[in-house]
Amino acid sequence: MAEGIILLIVFAFGACVGSFLNVVVYRLPAGMSIIYPPSHCPKCSHPLGITENIPIFGWLWLKGKCRWCKASISPRYPLVEATTAFLFSLIYHQFGFSWLTLTYLLLVSWLIPLALIDIDTMTLPNSLTQSGLIVGLIWQGLVGLADNGINGFAYHLFLAILGGVVGIWLFDIIGIVGSLLLGKPAMGGGDPKLAAMIGVWLGWLGILLTAFLACAYGTIVGITAIALKLIQRQQPIPFGPFLVLACITVILWGDRLINSYLEYMGI
Repeated sequence: MAEGIILLIVFAFGACVGSFLNVVVYRLPAGMSIIYPPSHCPKCSHPLGITENIPIFGWLWLKGKCRWCKASISPRYPLVEATTAFLFSLIYHQFGFSWLTLTYLLLVSWLIPLALIDIDTMTLPNSLTQSGLIVGLIWQGLVGLADNGINGFAYHLFLAILGGVVGIWLFDIIGIVGSLLLGKPAMGGGDPKLAAMIGVWLGWLGILLTAFLACAYGTIVGITAIALKLIQRQQPIPFGPFLVLACITVILWGDRLINSYLEYMGI
């Protein structure tokens, strides 16, 4: 019973975070403040009331339309809120009250807007990748400090820096080799920065697995989309969402995947 109540609280908290992430996704690429003005209809600029601003249910209450000008409100807003809430609940359910839970909740809060902005604009804002990397370094140092004092601080910070270096070098190499093979830029400048950010949070082994899964996801989706004629053969597609999906996969099932691989190889 108590566990169910806690999960409900985590779900509600995740939905509130998702509501804020919607603001980030909409305003950051437009160069707007993510704090002011308060939430309002993008069509008529009327401020949203308390009931209209409730995550998920506010959209349902309004039936997907502004109460004042009747303009349609994208269903992506409640979907992002629900997805964030679901991921928060899943992470808590798997890791319970722990440093890992807080670590992954913070990381997911950066990953979701990065994926959506990349889908919308084909860019990964430096303000998000760089802030995510810096917060990751600080957080890993604090976790190490709480775990084993100054020695833990130095060790965790070293692993975080190593993960970031592996991430950016790996994707720089992939981009260079891909560009040579294709005769044109194969990867945007933001992808290595996102990989570095993920490496800081997950470590060198985590970013290696993330990179492998992201390439696999991207290949499968790309081939399928071309086969279904949803995109042209030479049409660029954003890679950030595949990195984000792969990172979330590693967060939830990375240890199992690594252990299964080692067992299969007899190691």
